[in-house]
Amino acid sequence: MRRTVVVDDKLLEEAREALGTKSIRETIELGLREVVRRHRLEELRRSLGTVDLALTPEELQRLRDAE
Repeated sequence: MRRTVVVDDKLLEEAREALGTKSIRETIELGLREVVRRHRLEELRRSLGTVDLALTPEELQRLRDAE
């Protein structure tokens, strides 16, 4: 689908450099994909909730060292 948008040139160039993309289209599409990916990860994180391990820092370190 074609769209016409006005985009800040400096912002677009900075995004191209950060993403390592060559074209405007590639930059915009990759940026949009990244936003969607982060949103989905955040939704997943929220849906999983938290787990209270009730471990002291020392117990946690022992578990890490045992691996």
